[in-house]
Amino acid sequence: MRFDVLTLFPGIFEGYLSESLLKDAIERGALEVHLHNMRDWANDKHNTMDDRPFGGGPGMVLKVDRIVPCVEEVQTFAERPGRLVMLTPQGRPLTQRVVEELAQEERILLLCGRYEGFDQRVVEILQPDEISIGDYVLNGGEVAAAVVIDSVMRLIPGVLGDENSAVVDSFSSGNRLLEEDQYTRPREYRGLTVPEILLSGDHGAIERWRLSNRREKTLARRPDLLDGEEMKIDEDEKKKKKKRSKKAKEPEQIAEPENVVEAKPSETPDAADATENNVDV
Repeated sequence: MRFDVLTLFPGIFEGYLSESLLKDAIERGALEVHLHNMRDWANDKHNTMDDRPFGGGPGMVLKVDRIVPCVEEVQTFAERPGRLVMLTPQGRPLTQRVVEELAQEERILLLCGRYEGFDQRVVEILQPDEISIGDYVLNGGEVAAAVVIDSVMRLIPGVLGDENSAVVDSFSSGNRLLEEDQYTRPREYRGLTVPEILLSGDHGAIERWRLSNRREKTLARRPDLLDGEEMKIDEDEKKKKKKRSKKAKEPEQIAEPENVVEAKPSETPDAADATENNVDV
């Protein structure tokens, strides 16, 4: 897969591209990342890329006559023009399903905004896929572009050491729930111990525990991820667990023997003695 990042500040990506899994993936040829300084498409001596907004207001707006030619030319740098993604808080949310969708592309162009954003005509002319990484505002689209690269690259074959990792992660195709709790050595630390089931070697029981843990965690933290059927299953399990816990706390009731007639005290001491000795009185 090829990423083309269009930005006013390409230096932001220097450290990011030279570390960890991304560096290894680039060196192995699993993916390419190309940086393009949008100022190279400025046509005046000051490399002006923005101007004051019509109608007044704070900040500056990126100019349509700079951005559109930049994008159109970068699209010609490979056989396919690729999918143009504009990073903007006004875009559709970046979810794992969107990441899986983007991972099917051969080439993605990431357009990073700055200041008050792009002239609206950039959107109308280029028709980008507008994507937001969250309901908050950043100084620019560079960090958001790095998030897209980081999430998409995990689904590219050959990037991760264990391909199954990307399948069972939270929100992923093999697990739309939150990921289960994870443990490693030591078994005990500050009084906290690893669940015994994970040490049992019973793979079937471990998998059942993991599924139950995922559902419980998702129900508690992100119930919006559960569909109706899963919600019903988890609610039923929650009720059963509460019932079992309540039952375990109740004191045991000592059963009284059935058909026992309470003996009446004898009227005289002599009668009591005779009774104990089975003597007719």
